[in-house]
Amino acid sequence: MKFDRRELASALLPGALLASCAAIVGALFVATLEPGERAAFAAMAQPRAALVLFAGLVLAGALGALVRWAYLRWVAAGARLAEEAQVLLASEVQRELHAVGSTETQALAAVINRFASERERLRARMAEEVLEASRGVELERNRLAALMAELVQSVVVCNLDGRILLYNARARAQFRALSPAPATADGAELIGLGRSIYAVFDRNLVAHALESVQQRLQRGAAQPSAQFVTGTRAGQLLRVQMAPVRRSGSEPGSVALDGFVLMLDNITRDFAAESERDRLLNALTEGSRSSLGTLQAAVEMLDYDDLEAATRERLVGIVRDEVQAMSRRVRDLSSHATQAMKTRWPLEDMLGADLFAAAARRIETLHGCRVDIDEVDPGLWLRVDSFSLLQLLIHLAGRLVDEYGFKSLRLRLAAAAGARANLDLVWAGQAMSSETVATWETDAIRVGADTLALTVRDVVERHDGAFWFERERVRHECFFRLLLPTADAGEQRDAALAARDGSRPETYDFDLFRATDQARELADRRLVDLVYTVFDTETTGLQPSAGDEIIQLGATRVVAGKVRREDCFEQLVDPQRDISVASIPIHGITQDMVRGAPTIAQVLPAFHAFAHDTVLVGHNVAFDMRFLELKQPLTGLVFDQPVLDTLLLSALVHPHQDSHRLEALAQRFGVTVLGRHTALGDAMVTAEVFLKLVPLLAERGIHTLGQARDAAQQTYFARVSY
Repeated sequence: MKFDRRELASALLPGALLASCAAIVGALFVATLEPGERAAFAAMAQPRAALVLFAGLVLAGALGALVRWAYLRWVAAGARLAEEAQVLLASEVQRELHAVGSTETQALAAVINRFASERERLRARMAEEVLEASRGVELERNRLAALMAELVQSVVVCNLDGRILLYNARARAQFRALSPAPATADGAELIGLGRSIYAVFDRNLVAHALESVQQRLQRGAAQPSAQFVTGTRAGQLLRVQMAPVRRSGSEPGSVALDGFVLMLDNITRDFAAESERDRLLNALTEGSRSSLGTLQAAVEMLDYDDLEAATRERLVGIVRDEVQAMSRRVRDLSSHATQAMKTRWPLEDMLGADLFAAAARRIETLHGCRVDIDEVDPGLWLRVDSFSLLQLLIHLAGRLVDEYGFKSLRLRLAAAAGARANLDLVWAGQAMSSETVATWETDAIRVGADTLALTVRDVVERHDGAFWFERERVRHECFFRLLLPTADAGEQRDAALAARDGSRPETYDFDLFRATDQARELADRRLVDLVYTVFDTETTGLQPSAGDEIIQLGATRVVAGKVRREDCFEQLVDPQRDISVASIPIHGITQDMVRGAPTIAQVLPAFHAFAHDTVLVGHNVAFDMRFLELKQPLTGLVFDQPVLDTLLLSALVHPHQDSHRLEALAQRFGVTVLGRHTALGDAMVTAEVFLKLVPLLAERGIHTLGQARDAAQQTYFARVSY
């Protein structure tokens, strides 16, 4: 436990003064006595020395307790009140101060509360005025957000240092595909606000493209751009188009830039397909040239009338073989072209429930029959051309109504094996022959008075699916079944997150244009300019050196003074040992939950990449860092970036507070605690607390990273080790 030195001094000082005064008075009194009197006094005082000493101790203790009470009431209470008032002053925390101490201290707390209330009233009024003035700016931002959300192209905006300022959901999905460990890191180690684009692209390549853009600006180009193709460490091939972001307020002909826009296309599959097509074309050309030469020679020899029968038969065989070889090459090229045409057919992700709702409305409107929808998984996404598929369903339903008189149909959708889904159009009653089904499959699709240039088979083939008719004799039902592709799990998750958050899946912060990442040495960088990775771990126990292991790792990033909740890292870890029974009620992670999860050797490289080029922040972070340090021999990874601890920083700015636990800090700063004792939940709370501490450090003259680290090491809690 930490002791307040002044409190200890206030308790001991009366005893020390009493002892000193007694010693001085006793010495002076003895000095005035004659030798005989001195001996008589000693004989009288010696038997009573223990009683006098006990009385002195009791008196010293009473005086010490009285002085300590006075210190706590008039000094320490005022110091605590000053610290809490400083929190209100340096942050946006809204709460009342409840002072413990003298009547004057409590009255002072009441005055501070009134001032704080008045300040909040003025802040609210100012916020209303700012909101009114910024409506136009917000409208433009919303338009930008809508545009970014609807773009089918991956867009990333960077400042001149290559730090990412904006990216859309397509870019996030693109970078997930580029990640060497998409299942673990989910691409978060490559993209995020404030993260460097040079984690993906070579710096010299981007610099060359940017120089090319600036040269075109100097020549007066109105809309200059540069393009390049590059490979990534994950083996992907990207086509990149760069456009400049002109500096705000610059002249029309100026080449001053604030950053650049990158538009990305993953051309890996297209490049492979084109290479295969070129190979087939080359094989067809070269092979056909050789075959034609052979055929020409064979045909010329066949014109001779005196050929022997055996020779003629051999030449006919040569002609047959060469014709078959040419046919095979043409067939291969035709098959490849057909497949390429299918893959180029534009398919989009669509919720199955949305497709069914649209189909039911159109069928009921056009054909006057009732359409029921069976229970559909709300999270099942299809990758389809919604227009042609909707026309197909309307066409089939119309033929069932017109030719068989059915008045009621059903739609149902269920997941199938291999990233597929079964879409069924169901009716009760009469079945049909296989010949009728085959005819319907090849007839042109008709919707009302319109006839499309597509058949049912065309639509199915362009979805790389299947179509068939089935009859369920037990239920007396029949149905057409369409086997369709589903959207991949990563893109389903993006869509689910967008729906859950209630906002468009794009991320941006234009304040980062002002960042000058390489202007100063890291230790001399201001705290408000740095990028942070705030992290936390959950473990099997509390003894890292005794074999306890990490079972969950969670982190978020703080960029430009904001917690980036969309840029987070969360992963369960298989500890390959038992979880302490006593720890399970705390973090709620059981053995079954981590069984089959990635091991720490798989998770740490992804987290190392996620935290690269940032300052690490944690609460009581020495505990978490010890776990990472012990894994260095296993992974070869060293977390050598600077580290800040909110426990030490809190003890630094609030030395008189009773507790510096994370819950106490959250309550003190008005931070909402969600997901306590989960790694990501604690990291989020720690990040919010850290942002509240930064202005309080500035109040003490601590502005840079080096100053914060040096000051934190002087606190009492810096002595703790694991």
